Amino acid sequence: MEEIKSVSLEMKDYIVSSGAETLSWCMQCGLCTNLCPWRLVPGEVSEAFNIRKMQRLGQLGLEGFEEEEVLFACATCGMCQDNCPRGVEIINNVRSMRNTTVGAGFLPAHLRPIAGSIHANGNPWSGEKEKRAEWQEGLDIPAFSEETEYLLFVCCTSCYDTRSKKIAKSIVQLLKQAGVSFGVLTADENCCGETVRKLGDEELFQKLAESNIKLFNSKGVKKIITTSPHCMYAFKKDYPDYGGEYEVMHYSEVLANLVKEGKLTFSEEIAKKVTFHDPCYLGRHNKVYDAPRELIESIPGVEFVELDRNKSKSLCCAGGGGRVWAEVPMGQRFGEFRITNAVEKQADILVTACPYCILMLDDACAGLEKKDVLQVMEMSELLCSASKP
Repeated sequence: MEEIKSVSLEMKDYIVSSGAETLSWCMQCGLCTNLCPWRLVPGEVSEAFNIRKMQRLGQLGLEGFEEEEVLFACATCGMCQDNCPRGVEIINNVRSMRNTTVGAGFLPAHLRPIAGSIHANGNPWSGEKEKRAEWQEGLDIPAFSEETEYLLFVCCTSCYDTRSKKIAKSIVQLLKQAGVSFGVLTADENCCGETVRKLGDEELFQKLAESNIKLFNSKGVKKIITTSPHCMYAFKKDYPDYGGEYEVMHYSEVLANLVKEGKLTFSEEIAKKVTFHDPCYLGRHNKVYDAPRELIESIPGVEFVELDRNKSKSLCCAGGGGRVWAEVPMGQRFGEFRITNAVEKQADILVTACPYCILMLDDACAGLEKKDVLQVMEMSELLCSASKP
């Protein structure tokens, strides 16, 4: 006979006090579970993780939600939250439930080096602090000053990951081509902290946020262009609570406006069929859907085709919420569905606009052995290929 578990109102109160103010709103309708991308794949994590059940365990303060396959499975894609009929802030609830565990010193083994690197180096990629700005060598990017309109904030991934550095360089090329007034503070910056907060390490997030805000405010930053939608989320939605009030835009929004104003044009024809993967943090979390499509369709020769699941219904790549560092077997990766759908659409190029999505989709494309028929590109790279040097 299964052991009867005791309800712990103290645990529930602790979870709520950590930020899960809407936890009790959940009426257990199950729509969140039905929409969750984990329902599309097999495997141990899929069998263990049920977002509806996780919320219920939290409501009752019952043991079980803190198990690694449950607590750290959520990719914070926002599909469930976006469609919840009760308006439950499910991701905040997940973050708060994680905080009860991480705050007590328990973090999954594969995430400990990530947190350790952020503590020591200000980034999750084990890169030396002194090398944060190495990606910009030879690009002649000015340092940000009070006379500069925009601060270009390059995410940690594009500062240290070899593949992702190309994204930062492409964005710089496009901004320069359009004559945008921008500068960088790269060497003095820390990780934005978005993902570490989603992992539940509130103390570390606050440390990062306060450090960046102090830097930005001391330099007179008013407007920020981000290369990553995850940084965009942190600066727009998290930093204001800590004194960081800025006008924040993803680079795709800035470039789309420049195209409309005639300050940026693409003259090189690309006679390819192109499709776009909406990153969760650009789309559902920040409601940016049109800008990327306007940019792609402004390239001469491009035939644009939508994936079956697009815009607010886009399928997660599985890189958010710390899942970018998880080891997931082939056959259980959400990105495989995106690659397969792009191939079915006979697309030549699958474009996205997020460094995490690039890592996940590149891996999925290689794992499915589809690189001979499909090219995965970050949007800035596609735009650069359509621009004269």
